[in-house]
Amino acid sequence: MLTDPSRPWLLVALHSSTIQLWDYRMGTLIDRFEEHDGPVRGVDFHKTQPLFVSAGDDYKIKVWSLQSRRCLFTLNGHLDYVRTVFFHHELPWIISSSDDQTIRIWNWQNRSLICTMTGHNHYTMCAQFHPKDDLVVSASLDQTVRVWDISGLRKKHSAPSSTMAFEEQMARSNPAQADMFGNTDAVVKFVLEGHDRGVNWVAFHPTLPLIVSAGDDRLIKLWRMSETKAWEVDTCRGHFQNASACIFHPHQDLILSAGEDKTIRVWDLNKRTAVQSFKRDADRFWMIAAHPEINLFAAGHDTGVMVFKLERERPASALYQNQVFYITKDKHLRSYDFTKNTESPAMLSLKKLGSPWVPARTLSYNPAERAILVTSPTDNGTYELIHIPRDSTGAVEPTDVKRGHGNSAVFVARNRFAVFTQSTQQIDIKDLSNSTTKTIKAPHGTTDIHFGGTSCLLLLTPTSVVLLDIQQKKQLAELSVSGVKYVVWSNDGLYVALLSKHNVTIATKSLEHVSTLHETIRIKSACWDDSGVLLYSTLNHVKYSLLNGDNGIVCTLDQTLYLVRVKARKVYCLDRTAKPTVLAIDPTEYRFKLSLVKRNYEEMLQIIKTSSLVGQSIISYLQKKGYPEIALQFVQDPQTRFELALECGNIDVAIEMAKTLDRPKLWARLGTEALAHGNNQTVEMTYQRQRNFDKLSFLYLATGDQEKLSRMAKIAQHRGDFTSQFQNALYLDDVEARIQMFKEIDLLPLAYLTAKTHGFAEEAQSILEASGVSEDQITLPALGEPKPAPNVVVQTFKSNWPVKAPSHSSFEKALLGEFGGVDDEGVNSLEDQDGERENGGVEAGLGDEQEEEDVAGWDMGDDIQIEEETDLLGTENVESGPSSSEAELWSRNSPLAADHVAAGSFESAMQLLNRQVGAVNFEPLKPRFLEIYQASKTYLSATPALPPIINYVRRTVDETDTRRLLPIIPRSLETIASVDLQEGYAAMRSNKLQDGIVIFQRILHSILVNTVSSEAHVAEAKKIISTAREYILAMSMELERRALPTDTPENLKRSLELSAYFTIPKLEVAHRQLALMAAMKFAYTNQNFSSALSFANRMIANGGSAKLLDQAKKIKAQCERNPQDAIEIEFDQFAEFDICAASHTPIYGGSPSVSCPYTGTKYHEQHKGSVCTVCKVSAVGAPASGLRLFVPGQH
Repeated sequence: MLTDPSRPWLLVALHSSTIQLWDYRMGTLIDRFEEHDGPVRGVDFHKTQPLFVSAGDDYKIKVWSLQSRRCLFTLNGHLDYVRTVFFHHELPWIISSSDDQTIRIWNWQNRSLICTMTGHNHYTMCAQFHPKDDLVVSASLDQTVRVWDISGLRKKHSAPSSTMAFEEQMARSNPAQADMFGNTDAVVKFVLEGHDRGVNWVAFHPTLPLIVSAGDDRLIKLWRMSETKAWEVDTCRGHFQNASACIFHPHQDLILSAGEDKTIRVWDLNKRTAVQSFKRDADRFWMIAAHPEINLFAAGHDTGVMVFKLERERPASALYQNQVFYITKDKHLRSYDFTKNTESPAMLSLKKLGSPWVPARTLSYNPAERAILVTSPTDNGTYELIHIPRDSTGAVEPTDVKRGHGNSAVFVARNRFAVFTQSTQQIDIKDLSNSTTKTIKAPHGTTDIHFGGTSCLLLLTPTSVVLLDIQQKKQLAELSVSGVKYVVWSNDGLYVALLSKHNVTIATKSLEHVSTLHETIRIKSACWDDSGVLLYSTLNHVKYSLLNGDNGIVCTLDQTLYLVRVKARKVYCLDRTAKPTVLAIDPTEYRFKLSLVKRNYEEMLQIIKTSSLVGQSIISYLQKKGYPEIALQFVQDPQTRFELALECGNIDVAIEMAKTLDRPKLWARLGTEALAHGNNQTVEMTYQRQRNFDKLSFLYLATGDQEKLSRMAKIAQHRGDFTSQFQNALYLDDVEARIQMFKEIDLLPLAYLTAKTHGFAEEAQSILEASGVSEDQITLPALGEPKPAPNVVVQTFKSNWPVKAPSHSSFEKALLGEFGGVDDEGVNSLEDQDGERENGGVEAGLGDEQEEEDVAGWDMGDDIQIEEETDLLGTENVESGPSSSEAELWSRNSPLAADHVAAGSFESAMQLLNRQVGAVNFEPLKPRFLEIYQASKTYLSATPALPPIINYVRRTVDETDTRRLLPIIPRSLETIASVDLQEGYAAMRSNKLQDGIVIFQRILHSILVNTVSSEAHVAEAKKIISTAREYILAMSMELERRALPTDTPENLKRSLELSAYFTIPKLEVAHRQLALMAAMKFAYTNQNFSSALSFANRMIANGGSAKLLDQAKKIKAQCERNPQDAIEIEFDQFAEFDICAASHTPIYGGSPSVSCPYTGTKYHEQHKGSVCTVCKVSAVGAPASGLRLFVPGQH
């Protein structure tokens, strides 16, 4: 097992003959290599080349390419298992150790064996090159460690030089000292004896003349060597099973060892004492490796590999204005000035804080007293209060230090700080003399404390964050969020980011939830931009999040950084070694999104003009948010530009792109869109491009272009298309042409009838003569008067008619240089707000002919002519442009269906509901639509000859900005909860189940078309929807049971099942008791004693009315005598299941099901597409974005 020095990769050799390559940052398996025939025991990355080497029980050494991911060649020669393989740090050599008691050195460039080192008389378990010198160290089960001199091998296999010294040339020409086998290339320099059993592992120190070894005698031994001798320095005792492996820490005076006693132990190199240990419950450790550069280690055990850090890397730091104070790795206090970009010299030495190997945990700064509060996890948590010298002349030891025990400490005022002790769950408020002035009991499970604003603390528990008022000793707020580790306040103190391992939660200063985002990679740190954007770092990225949850990537990181401050295009960070780092970033993307959210069109325009903000992500973001006209500014691809132009109604750009692409399907789509806009000239061009002659003829008829219609008739004649000829003759009212055409195709009866009808007697007679029949021989039907062709009232072919006004959004006006008019104009329309710009009506609208039968029970009356009515009231058409009525502004200002209903825009409201909750049946919503529409206006009658004066009733009463005007919506959530819901409960109590269903469905319809003022109210609305769903389902099942006769065994079984299912919905306890009582009695009456017993037990567990409980206890006593069911029913009292609202049968866990997108009611799959029986509005299983009742910023 080994880590790559330059990439976050880990090689793992497995007993199963597989080698795995892991990305330990992502926790993902990159590749596997499977050419060995047995267990693989050794692997190593090359330091500079994309190579690795492996060896195993098949006696083979294989060299692999990391680029092609295949074996390049195999080195054969060992006669037994190969234990370890390592590359030389600079020469093209590989060293291997084997159970054949030899150590071999290979040249991997010419693929040859260059040296065999013999001398061990048992398995050689490990052999490694020295990191700098020409030495090799080996460990064997013969209980010895050997150090070998391979300088002769280097001289032999390196090219001779003309500048070689005379002594070296003589050494080459004369045999050097030989070992007992005559080998002069590698000779034993030292034999280290001291282990009582076999030695499993040995390693050189990276820089010092030290060796560490681990053996089956459970000891870790430290050896020192000089040029002439080597000796044992000391022994580290602590493992109580075989010690498997050991290494020196690459950068600190520490030794790490792993053993079969399931522990990893850390030892002080200087004192040879244990510093810390880690134990697994069931897995023995076999291998340990260190990353050469960073503080990462890997350990292999029986069931896997763990990658870990030996010490906390996050530097303790505190931010104050334009400075950050931080503690370096050598425990010095320093500061960094953001304005001057300078790092201060060491201001204090904190080496006496805690243990020498344990860094400081947190740092809190008090600017008024120029004091710091430092905590360390040593001795179950300690803190120190230190004043920073005014004229610090270096890393001086602090003089006046106040110490104490506590897990966390933070300043809460200029002369007070809070100390939290986890073992006692107690918070002590102390003054600067370290005296306790107040003690507060923390909520159970508190793990940490953070500053929470003036005189407040944020308390972290495993499942929540609590805001505590220190003065009043009371809890102000609580937010349910799991695993929060760090807290970061925004620069203005209005928002707080709560960081856990994989989640970022943004909340207000009073802990109201704003947004949450999830990351698969571990989150390390965060800081706030001055504009209110949160930047946070993961292991390998810096990312951003807006308050609404929109997020993206700012840049990629080569190494982990801890963000401290963002200023303009610079992010100030501390790296793993606590060194300040300035990261240059491009904030364009998140500033653009922020200006989009805030509707700052001027800044958006500036960004578009001055930056190269392109890419599919920003385009898809703009489309998702409903701003295709802005996305259009970023796109160059013709197909994408065409799609966006159609989406935002920009016909000119669409024409340009259609000409570039020139595809029939695109011309057809452009023609449809242009027709909807009333752009008849573009429609004509698209029909011409498609050679769609019939549609062209009809277009010329509709626009009154007689000249072109005549031309179309000639074209039809030239083409020989008789159908087209007849159509054009009809459009032109050319009777003679029709008669002539009938004669040409031998349809003489039709020719005669046409001539006779239109008074062409002579022509009719000639046709008779040609056909050889007389008038007496034919019978004619009764002929009416021929009607002339309708005349076009206004000839519109000379210009486009204004069916759909080309009103530009505020942003488009800004692009056109009309920015000054933005304030007077309503902001983007509904489609811009909700990202739902489509053409055409809702399939299941009020006026659809296909639903006439479905709504026959609802007396529709005359169609509601919204346009005519608003004209009567003095308002203008929705497409009328700048002089729009306030009602039109409502629909522009809001993406909520209720506001569109109030504005009279029923169609757009129905479209919204269709997309949000899959609404297809709007019949039940008619009373609610009319209720809202009527409540939003009042009329003051003037004289009989004049229309009444309209007053629009607003809910934003004090608002003067036209972009924020919104209508009153009757029947608020409070009214629904306090009045309607109680009526429903009363109907349940009084057994008026049919009335109850009507009431609860009315509740559902009232909430569906409504607005609320906060996210908390949204949650309350969802709770009421859930309650109404459960009651409607329960009441429906009970009504079905009552209507079912019990004269047959099948019906009786079904009645018993329905009675049992009646107890499943989540009703209020008192009402659930009524359901259980009814089910219990019905089951008992029909001798289903087991079912009755279960219902009785549930009633007794629920408690409540003494009378009901007495009956339950009596029935329970009776049923316990014979707890058997006379009739087997489909009801498992121990299983969890839902009830299908259509069939009233169980849906067990794991069974396929669909649900109503509005209420969440469950159904069997075969009911997909049907109308929900609970809400009577939504289609079961329809795709939906979710009900929208609240828009942040609206009231």
